Amino acid sequence: MEKKNSVVDQASILVVAMLMSRVLGLFMRIPLAHFLGDDGNAYFGVAYHVYAFFLVLSSAGLPAAISKLVSERLALKQYHDAHAIFKTALFLSVVIGTVCSLIFLFGARFLSIRMGQPMSFYSMRALSPTVFIVSIMAVFRGYFLGMGTTKPTAASQIIEQVFKVVFSILFVWSLYCRGPEYGAAGGTAGTGVGAIAGLVVMLLIYKRNSGSIKSQLRKSQLSQQESYTQIASNVLKTAWPIILGTAVFTISGLIDSSMISNRLIASEAFTRAEVDVMYGQYNGKFIVLITLPVVVSAALATAFIPSIAASNAIKDKGAVSAKINLALRMTMLLSIPAAVGLSVLGDPIIRLLFPSNPEGGYLLQFGGLAVVFLALSQIATGMLQGLGYVKLPVIGACALAIVKIVLNYFLIVNPRINILGAVFSTMVGYFVALLINTIFLMRVTHMKIDFKRVLIKPLICATVMGAGTYVFFETVMHISGSNALSVILAITFGAAIYFLGMLLTEGIDHSDLKSAPLGDKVVRVLNRLGI
Repeated sequence: MEKKNSVVDQASILVVAMLMSRVLGLFMRIPLAHFLGDDGNAYFGVAYHVYAFFLVLSSAGLPAAISKLVSERLALKQYHDAHAIFKTALFLSVVIGTVCSLIFLFGARFLSIRMGQPMSFYSMRALSPTVFIVSIMAVFRGYFLGMGTTKPTAASQIIEQVFKVVFSILFVWSLYCRGPEYGAAGGTAGTGVGAIAGLVVMLLIYKRNSGSIKSQLRKSQLSQQESYTQIASNVLKTAWPIILGTAVFTISGLIDSSMISNRLIASEAFTRAEVDVMYGQYNGKFIVLITLPVVVSAALATAFIPSIAASNAIKDKGAVSAKINLALRMTMLLSIPAAVGLSVLGDPIIRLLFPSNPEGGYLLQFGGLAVVFLALSQIATGMLQGLGYVKLPVIGACALAIVKIVLNYFLIVNPRINILGAVFSTMVGYFVALLINTIFLMRVTHMKIDFKRVLIKPLICATVMGAGTYVFFETVMHISGSNALSVILAITFGAAIYFLGMLLTEGIDHSDLKSAPLGDKVVRVLNRLGI
């Protein structure tokens, strides 16, 4: 069985990498919003939602499925079968990735019209080759995750994002003068350059480790137990429910993309240009910011899936229960204060990040709570997948889709509610998904969730933090008149209040700090201060 800290260390590496990637992506959005405006952001966003759908079909289930299957084989010392899973999955990804890329390429015109944004056609065409590239990269990431290391995935994600940001901004700057639709296409083309860079990193890491992999295979006394046909069947049977389960985000985005513009137009209260601006604010600002803190739960789910699968394979129920509670607690430690912070400082944050297009902050103030619902749903999905119940999260995903469709249809068309209807449906949909997934998780594991440490203490401390942050922001804003200074100082002040509150209520203990990145240094400083 893995030591707890080893799991946390690997998860921490992935959390840091994902946060760096998301922060880079967020800062990419700032010049993109300046050059493209909210209407160009709408084209960019619609194309990305369709692209995400094809990624789900071609590769979204592969890292989780491969990491789960590989970690189970390694836990049982079946090294040849673990490597055969990698080779089989690589072949499958080439076939599926090629088919999905071609459908996306030649179906871009039809899809852009169906999504209510015909001008997103150019962005979809530019994104289509990236589907194939990412599907190959997903196999390498899943293989290394199954081997118990997140470093290759983290390195490739950071390099991928750096190249994506640089080339997206460069292409947008070169093309936006021809119109926002061409600028948006330039931004999406940069995604392909980033994917190529990430894949090259994975290939180099695999080549560097190929010697040790071959050595392990030579030393193994067990030969391959499963045929390639059996392995392909296992990969597909494991991957397709994960594909449907991880489609929570994609389903939500596709429903929004296809319904928001059409229902706003149906209200007969807004022009086409006004509709594009509102959708751009929702997708390019609200969705981007509420999904930023959720990278923590995404990283934890990715890192814990193989670890839980390995413990489950050797029937270590105590380790499974401990790891699930740990993952839930780590998720809530960060997502609850993030939700409160976005709700309290939503408008100032938007004005800080998007000074040339500062509208849309009210969406964050109204819908910041979605961060918690989304994070919990995501981590519960990952835990179920790690335990082998890959079909159960599909039910939560379907419930989310139904809720989104119903609420979007009736709320958005009301001129007084308009785009807030999409925000409300997002919150309710994620809440329904998390409720279903959490119930399933508790039933299949028969475990007791430590609600006091997972939910109650972070909620109390975050509430105090929110009140203090609001007062502090208003005070600094009154004195300085600077929104940027007030936001930065208020966030720093709020983080300090929350951290001290969690220490005083024992929501964070010595072992938590020691296992966090730079935790040893933090513990030494606190000891010197007598805390």
